[in-house]
Amino acid sequence: MKTGNSILILLLLTALACSDPVVQKPAKLVSRDDMIDMLTDIHLSESIFQSKRYTTEELSRFKESDFYYSVLKKHKVADSTFEKSLIYYSSKPKEFEKIYTRVLNRLTQMQQKLTDKEQSPVDIGNKTIQ
Repeated sequence: MKTGNSILILLLLTALACSDPVVQKPAKLVSRDDMIDMLTDIHLSESIFQSKRYTTEELSRFKESDFYYSVLKKHKVADSTFEKSLIYYSSKPKEFEKIYTRVLNRLTQMQQKLTDKEQSPVDIGNKTIQ
């Protein structure tokens, strides 16, 4: 397996190429809310890896797939369970769009919190630094 990102893109394209979804609901389906949490964590970990891999020596010994599997481990979900669930949800475009809308909203909120934190003034005694 190349990377978690490649899997997501491949699965999405495969699901969208099919006009009539014939994907059966897996026996162990990751819940919608858990899928949102996992996809958010996967995108965060990929972002960290992509933005820091050449600037941090510690990250240079890892592969992007290591980050993908660390998210699965954190959520205690087997990769086959996650992949089958992702295929199932992506076979239902409206449902998948709702899931990804929530993922993107969550990532946007996180980014906004960081931006607000960076721009908030620091009070050091009688002086405020912007």
